[in-house]
This record gives sequence, C-alpha cells and structure tokens, in this order.
Amino acid sequence: MKNIFLIILSFVFLISCKTRHDASQAAKPAKVTLQNVNGKYELLVNNEPFYIKGAGLEFGNKAAVAQHNGNSFRTWRTENGTQSGKEVLDEALKYGLMVTMGIDVARERHGFDYDDTLAVKEQLEQIKKEVLELKDHPALLIWAIGNELNLRYTNPKVWDAVNDISKMIHQIDTNHLTTTPLAGISKKEINQIKERCSDLDLLSIQMYGDLPDLPQLIREYDWEKAYMVTEWGATGHWEVPKTSWGAPIEENSSVKAANYLKRYTGGIEADSLLCVGSYVFLWGHKQERTPTWYGIFLENGNETESVDMMHFIWNDKWPLNRTPQIESFTLNGKTAYQNVDLEAGKEYTASIRIKDFENDSIHYLWEILPESVLLQVGGDDEMRPENLPFEIVEQKKAELTFIAPVSGIYRLFIYADDGHKHSATANIPFRVK
Repeated sequence: MKNIFLIILSFVFLISCKTRHDASQAAKPAKVTLQNVNGKYELLVNNEPFYIKGAGLEFGNKAAVAQHNGNSFRTWRTENGTQSGKEVLDEALKYGLMVTMGIDVARERHGFDYDDTLAVKEQLEQIKKEVLELKDHPALLIWAIGNELNLRYTNPKVWDAVNDISKMIHQIDTNHLTTTPLAGISKKEINQIKERCSDLDLLSIQMYGDLPDLPQLIREYDWEKAYMVTEWGATGHWEVPKTSWGAPIEENSSVKAANYLKRYTGGIEADSLLCVGSYVFLWGHKQERTPTWYGIFLENGNETESVDMMHFIWNDKWPLNRTPQIESFTLNGKTAYQNVDLEAGKEYTASIRIKDFENDSIHYLWEILPESVLLQVGGDDEMRPENLPFEIVEQKKAELTFIAPVSGIYRLFIYADDGHKHSATANIPFRVK
C-alpha cells in the first residue's frame, strides 16, 4: 500500500514538474527567424515552420480566427484605445495565435516633418518604450513599423527613420523580425527600401484588386528577399466602376468572396518561394466608403461569405453551415451598374434572390444611407452616415416597396441573415431627383 502511495506521489510530482516546465516555456519569447533554402524563404517560430494564415484586426473577433484555423493576426499600433498591447498579446496567447504587432509611425500626410530631427528622435524614443514593454511576450511574432508610409509622401527621410527604428528593435530584441507595410508596390519604393532600409528582415505589401500581379511585380522590381501580404481582400473603392455621379460601386458579398479565392490563389499561394503568408483585411468591420466595404464581419458580428472563403483557404474545406449567397439584386429593375435614378415621393421596388446551402430561413433587413461625404485616405477614420428614415409601402421577405426620399445621393442596403450568425449583404447607389 505504501509503495502504491509512493508511486502515485511520484507521478503527481512529475506531472507538476512538467506543468511548471511547460508554463515556463510558454512564458518565454518565441524565437522567430527566416531561413533561405535554395531560394525558398520560410518563417520559423522556435525552429518550426510557420506559414502565416492571418487576419488584420484590432477590435475584431480574435477567437474566431482560431476557430477558423487561422494562426496569426496583425495590428496597426501597440495601443488601440480599447486594449493595451499586452492585453492584445495575452488574448492572442489564450487562443494560440501569434501577432504581427503594429507600431504607429507618424505620417507625412498628417503633417509630420521628417526634416525635424528632434521630432524624429522623440518618436524613436517613444517607440523604444513600446518595444521594451512587449518584446518578451510569447505571442509576439513580427514588428510592423508604420503602415503605408509611402502613401502621399514626398520626403524619403521617412525610410531613414524606419531603418533607425528597425536597428533599435534589433538591438534590444534579438528574437523577432522587423518589416514595414507598403501601400501597393512600385520600383521607386522598392529601391528606396533597398537603399535606406537594409536593416528590415522582410517586406510587407498591401494590395487589393491587382493582388494577382504581385508575384510578377516583386521579381520585375528586383525584390529578392522574403515578403508577406499584410492587407488584401475586397476590390478597393479606387478600383471599381462608378456611377455617372461618381459613386463607387461596391461588390456584393458573394462577388467579394469569389474574388478572395482568386486573389489568394494568384497573388499569395502562387509565390511559394518568397511569400511567407498573409493577413486578410479586415477581420472585423469598419466604415470606409460604406459600413460593409472592407470588413468581412458586419456591425452586429455576423460573418459574411468572405469568412467562409477564408475558412476554405485555411482548411481546404467549407464550414459546416455556410453563409447565404446573392444571386441577383435590383432596384427599379436595375442593378448597381445601371445608374439608378429615382423621383422623390414615388414608389419603387427592390428585390433580391438568395441561395442558402442548408435552406435556412432567411430574415431580410433593408436600410438607406446617404452617400458618405466625409471621405479619408489610407484607411483613416470616417464617420458612418446616419440611417435615413424612409416610408415602406410593402415588405415581402426578399422584396421591398418604398417611397423614394427627398432629392440626394443614397445607397439601399440589404442584409440577408440565416439565423446562424451569417449574412449576405449588398447595396445599390441611387440618385433621387
């Protein structure tokens, strides 16, 4: 009996030691490196291959990234106003995710002067504090220095500042890599990065509709090192057709999802030598031209079909319950591409055709918003237009008859909810005379 007791005691002791060992290992910073074997780059985390299956988010559903089998997310700053950097990393660790941590770097388009040596030095010292605070967290993967610093800039000294930040990081943090995300790609920027930012470990590119061109452009512009795609997704508002009055036409959620697959296959997966992974934009929701353009979640937390597509990309199979698909959507018999003009005070009908794989019961929500006029660039904050009250004559599930509002420029939105936290969505710009 005594021997059995001693065996049990020894077993408990061994388990306790292992638990403490695992906990101590988990508390250590990850060692992140890049290796190049015969021209093929690979990201390693603690000597294990790590291909980034990631999403861009700050306030989005981090648990859902893990549930859909993603392995990482990126941020744009260390302090997002809701969570501290440590809290973001702690939450990532909770779900088994690694983080490319954004560092907010001042932009020339916001008035920062990179000829002001004192301001540049003060920025470097502030960033050093941020790095010192977070550098040993086990969920940290890569430092992303700034975001789209090439957008509307003229002073190349910004790249000197980026290089100095990278050097500083490497001096105090020997475990993690550095990068800087560019808006698009051009020969000019590649040359500037190669000449002035040689300390960076890898490059980050952000592209949308033209993403399938990236592997060719990378080689055409003579970038020979590793890179990742830190933003990609819906066709940009600058890339789509416009109405005769200049409103960009947003693709519906089903067209978007189909394009996600084409862009991933052609622009990310196609480059197995230099590309080490990507972060889809945006794992959450935001107002940018519309409340639905770039977020792959809706404001109420529902998933759109683009989340289904990311699940397929990350798992090579579809989720158990899929989001409704849009087959057609018209207002007054016209699509969004046919310049919908209405007359104030008259009746008009909108109709949508939905396909649901599981034949779930669909709930339809209609909304009219004035066209957004407080427009920003580079993803800067925009105000969401307020809902416009309007008179409904009749609503029959997938069909709405309403009275056109007073003269102005608007969009009619439809949200088709399957009751399982999935929604199809689309909008049609229209003009009332």
